[in-house]
Order: sequence, then C-alpha cells, then structure tokens
Amino acid sequence: MKLSYLLILFLAIGSCQKTEKHLSKITAKNIAIDRTIASSEKIDRVINPYKEKLTVEMEQVLCFSPTEIVKSDGNLQSSLGNLMADMCYEMGNSIYKEKTNEAIDFVMFNHGGIRANMPAGAITTEHAFELMPFENELVVTSLSGTKILELVDYFVQNKKAHPLSKNIELTLKENGYALKINGKAFDKNKTYAVLTSDYLQGGGDSMNFFKNPKKLTKLDYKLRDAIIDYFKKTDTLKAHIDNRIIIK
Repeated sequence: MKLSYLLILFLAIGSCQKTEKHLSKITAKNIAIDRTIASSEKIDRVINPYKEKLTVEMEQVLCFSPTEIVKSDGNLQSSLGNLMADMCYEMGNSIYKEKTNEAIDFVMFNHGGIRANMPAGAITTEHAFELMPFENELVVTSLSGTKILELVDYFVQNKKAHPLSKNIELTLKENGYALKINGKAFDKNKTYAVLTSDYLQGGGDSMNFFKNPKKLTKLDYKLRDAIIDYFKKTDTLKAHIDNRIIIK
C-alpha cells in the first residue's frame, strides 16, 4: 500500500513540474486584401451605418472653385501653394492673437506637403482630406533674423514652390535677393512669428531652421481643419500667381 501511495505522489509531483518551452520557428505569410475575399454579412451590418454617414460627410459641398487650382503653374510659387499659405494665415492668425496678443508675420509650408490639386466646380470635404491627408498641427515659431536668413537661403537653393503667404515679398536677383515682410524691409535684429506645421517644425523636409525657435506656440488646430473651416466660410475660392516671389 505504501508503495502505491509513493508512486501516486511521485506522478503527481512530476505532473506539476513546468516544462521550459523555447521558440524554435516563426512563420508568416502575406494575405492580399482584395475583391477575392468574400465580405461578411455580419460585419457589413455593423459597418454600413458608419460608412453611409462618412460618405455623406465626405460628399458635403463646402465651396466652389471657378477653375482648377494646381501646385505646378508658377515659378517658385503656385496658385494652390499661395491659397494654402494664405488661408492658413487667415485661420491661424486669430487663434495666435488670442493666445499671445501678437500677429503672425508670415506662413511657410513645403511643396511636397500639398498632396492633391483642387478641381474646378464643387469643393467637398473629401477634397480637403485629399489636399491634406495627414494629422499635422499648426504651430507658430518665433525665429531670429539669422534663422529667417536660413529660411530664405533654403527656399532659394531648394528651387521648389514652397508655399509662402502674401505677407512675403521676395525679389530674387542675379547676385542676391531683397526681402520684405508685411511691406517692410527685413530686419535681421527682429524676431518674426512664422506659422508652419508641427512636422516641418521638427525638421521635416530638412527645414531645420524651424528647430529650436525662441518660442514655440501650439495652436491646437489641425492644418486640415483650418482648410475645411476656410472652405466653409468661403463661397468661391480665389487663387492666383502674384508678386510675392519676383524673379529678375
């Protein structure tokens, strides 16, 4: 009898011992998500009400454009780039004034950040999302005169139509340039408030002059929301090439 008890005890103890497991192999495969995969009626019933609501919101007409507005119709500026900079100035400046009692001096974005042209005709919420699909926020950087010179040097050397707001008048000459901000000659001893996106402020697109500003003011306002709000309050979009960039 004792032998039987000992055998049972031995087996019980042995069964309680943990066996160490080691990962020996990882396998994976790609599964293409396309029309060959049948939809689930149960899932569709859950998703469809949200899908229908989103479709209605995306198709909402916000304003009208008499012509197509594009980012490739000028030399170092474009009608769409000018519109984007100017409307963000208008929508962001009031928020900045509430926060600081000061005004934004000008706006600068990057040419690559403009992701779609605006068609002629009705402009919808979907067009705003296509123009700015990212979750970028608007920020204002207080830049020294030295950093403004770096900004202009970047613009000149990069040779792209980076959006600049109409507060800027940059005249490019064979042997240099002349810069006016808000109608006044650039003052290297002054600090300027420049509106941009948080992505560029972090050095995106190699715009390192936005890093380490004298002051950084977050507007808690998405760039896309500024675009949508501007479209909503504007009956007809107006965008054109002007004299903010003059090449002699």
